[in-house]
Amino acid sequence: MDMNKLKRFLFGKSDVSRMRRLPVFIILGVMLYSCASIGRIEGGPYDEEPPVFVQSTPKPGQLNYKRDRVTIAFDEYIKLDNAGEKVVISPPQVQQPEIKTNGKKVIVNFQDTMKADATYTIDFGDAIQDNNESNPLEQFTFTFSTGGRLDTMAVSGVVLNASNLEPVKGMLVGLQSNLADTAFRSLPFERVGRTDSRGRFSIRGVAPGTYRIYALQDADQNYFYSQPAEQIAWQDSLIRPRYEFRMRQDTTWIDSLTIDTIIERQYTHYLPDDILLRCFKEISYNQRLAKSERLTPQKFSLYFTAPADSLPLLRGLNFDERDAFVVEQTTGRNDTIHYWIRDSLLYKRDTLQAEITYLETDSLGKLVPRTDTLRLQSKLSYEKQRKQKQEQDEKTLETLRKEAKKKKKRDADGNVIEPAEPVLPTEFLPVDVYAPSSMDVYDYITLTFQEPLARIDTAAFHMQHKVDTLWQDIPFDFQRDSLDLKAYNVFPNFELGESYLFAVDSAAIQGLYGLTTDKVKQEFKVKALEEYGTILFDIAGADSTSFVELLDAQDNVVRTVSVVDGKADFYYLTPGKYGARLIADKNKNGKWDTGDFEKHIQPEMVYYYFQVLELKANFELQQTWNLLDRSLDRQKPLDLKKQKPDEKKNKQRNNTNR
Repeated sequence: MDMNKLKRFLFGKSDVSRMRRLPVFIILGVMLYSCASIGRIEGGPYDEEPPVFVQSTPKPGQLNYKRDRVTIAFDEYIKLDNAGEKVVISPPQVQQPEIKTNGKKVIVNFQDTMKADATYTIDFGDAIQDNNESNPLEQFTFTFSTGGRLDTMAVSGVVLNASNLEPVKGMLVGLQSNLADTAFRSLPFERVGRTDSRGRFSIRGVAPGTYRIYALQDADQNYFYSQPAEQIAWQDSLIRPRYEFRMRQDTTWIDSLTIDTIIERQYTHYLPDDILLRCFKEISYNQRLAKSERLTPQKFSLYFTAPADSLPLLRGLNFDERDAFVVEQTTGRNDTIHYWIRDSLLYKRDTLQAEITYLETDSLGKLVPRTDTLRLQSKLSYEKQRKQKQEQDEKTLETLRKEAKKKKKRDADGNVIEPAEPVLPTEFLPVDVYAPSSMDVYDYITLTFQEPLARIDTAAFHMQHKVDTLWQDIPFDFQRDSLDLKAYNVFPNFELGESYLFAVDSAAIQGLYGLTTDKVKQEFKVKALEEYGTILFDIAGADSTSFVELLDAQDNVVRTVSVVDGKADFYYLTPGKYGARLIADKNKNGKWDTGDFEKHIQPEMVYYYFQVLELKANFELQQTWNLLDRSLDRQKPLDLKKQKPDEKKNKQRNNTNR
């Protein structure tokens, strides 16, 4: 259309012509607004720039500010993302301030009385975002002082989980100028920071001096260690903030390939910047009886809040407790104990009364004897259990009758022969047999039962090796599992690539309540040598107390070996991806141990091999592993980390001119 004609049509000289054209203006305006609401007609680029600071009250770094309200303005409309977790204020606030947005402004209303002569730092992290595209303003910090001095020192570092070197997100890290150990348990932190998704933290606005540094999972938000369930960390050495001048190069470009100028600029760098804190949870020694229950007539259970060194003493009040039970400690630590009742006359009783004496933690944290009376009533009475069994048997018989009628038989004269009354099938003691068809050469057979056993006839066990076409008996060891009372292991000496047969005669095993097992027959083949791979580690920096855990791609332990003469060798591995973790086992108990703040014991050291290894069949990987060639926060491979870093959101460009 001719633009001049359009102008004359829309903007005629006379008032009458303008009035006549008023509906056209309205329609055109609605159309333009609708188009603008939907999106950019021209397909212009998305906004990828974060908000820009414009002004504030007080001014950045202002001294002697006495008001309890801070207002910060930006160049566009903004919003706050999860301010309750991301925004950290120093000194820490007992009453959390009100943090809100109003158009292009962030407003912070302090609820606590402002401290005199204190530097206040509001660390927003990446909580401030523009309203439309959610572009975050990264690492934005605002500082002012209520006195005549502005403290500008900063300390920074990283917090890792001590047991697996995972970065810990959202952990509170604080400085305390009171150097006494009791301060961590009684005084709020003086300056604080919070860890990001990489476990990194920075504490700003720090005054010169000497400090202790702590990390705390502050569940009750009081800024000191008051809950045993809170994760903690501390550094043994003292922190002395300092700074130094460094030089950096600023480069300006003529275009994407041509440098214009390189200018060296001096800047202030704050130290220490490499603090490493390994957080852990202390073992809770608050020991008490949590509950007792008797879900079935044959068994009752006791649950304690912490492990004990000995079993509780049990005395029957309406029964004789001597040789009355088979005691099962499921964890091997006495915190969960199952009592299987041997005598049918005893478990047929709906209620058992007993007196139990055990150790309980008192108000002073000491273990003292306590005696309670237990009333152990079965939730499922023996009579109801018996009726349920009868009903199930009747349903089974009815099913068998219907199946027999479907298979009609006739005599020689063609008359229908009535089927005989069906008989219930023999009920056997259930057993789960672990003997996979493709067996690892280092593996063994496991039999798992649902109840303790009364009798085992190992003469009825048969382990055979196939030689050519014949089966030959071979020796084996038979042992009860060290952790599970109801599991038993069979240990033959397997040969690579060979076939085997494991069999158990019927009635060879009898359960505590009379049932016996059916016959067992399981044939399998051991994997051949060429189906395996090998990983050999030569380790520098490890002593003879250390052990190495081989890990799968999900950071789960696959196998464990001790370090011997600086070596940790893993043979007969299934092809796949593996990581490795070394534990410096100082007390030689074969496991990783946590720390103890009162005893000044740090958790045992953990190191990771810096990469995930991909092992192929019939391959051998020999790796050199120096435990100290990189810092702990750079050891664990990203593929093994469950806490992934929060990457900056990428905005897809939609530019038709490109």
